[in-house]
Parts: sequence; structure tokens; C-alpha cells
Amino acid sequence: MSEATDGSTVKIHYTGTLDDGEQFDSSEGRDPLEFTIGSGQVIPGFDSACRGMGVGDKKTVTLAPEEAYGEHNPEMVAQVERSMMPEDMEPELGLQMHAQGPNGEMINFVIVDFDDENVTVDGNAPLAGKALTFAIEMVEIA
Repeated sequence: MSEATDGSTVKIHYTGTLDDGEQFDSSEGRDPLEFTIGSGQVIPGFDSACRGMGVGDKKTVTLAPEEAYGEHNPEMVAQVERSMMPEDMEPELGLQMHAQGPNGEMINFVIVDFDDENVTVDGNAPLAGKALTFAIEMVEIA
């Protein structure tokens, strides 16, 4: 197979950076990322960027938030009384937690602020609302 198309299982090396150049993820030093194009295993813009690439091809793409983890949704930020938190938990900025939602689904969130009475949690994906730049190298197409 010369080009990656829907249904192709690919292996790629990548490095992801933010607008300020900060690296947030990379396959460097690890096995290449393997996924099937069009399967929904990776964010939409990343999936699209790999379509049409051949083995050995390299490219750099910048994805708008809507092509990545979506816009930051203020409705996913909530203030919770400290008394509602586990008694043995000491809040700290950046602490990742999870809770069961009303329909039984697991909700992941991170503590973004707290004081003596309240804890502010954010249920958005950590990279929501951010443009992401990926340097991609196609390693294998099956």
C-alpha cells in the first residue's frame, strides 16, 4: 500500500507542541503510535493529517481546537464545597480525579483552584481550547 487511506493501519512517529513551543507529547524513545485511519482512535485532525501519507513521508500540521480536543467549555468547570470532597483528600492544583456522573459514566476532572470552603474543578480535556502542532513521520502502512 503506497498511501494511507481509511481502514489503513499505520505506525507513525510524532511530536506534539503548543503555540509557545512547549512539547506536550512525543513518541520519541517509544514504539511508533499504531492506529487505524478513520476508526476514531485518535483526534480527528491528526487522523486527517495522516491520510495520503506514504512510508517515509514527514509533515508538520497545526490543528485548530475543533480538530483536536474541542473548545474549552465553561460549563465543564464547577465549584464544589470542600465538604463534598473525600475527607482524606487534600486539594492541590493540577490534581486529577474522577467521579461517577448521573448516568453512571466516569467523569475525569482536574482541580484548578481551591480555598478553605470550595474546590474548583475542570472537566475539560487538558488540551481543550488549544491549537496543537504535530510533526509526523509515517513509519509503516498495513
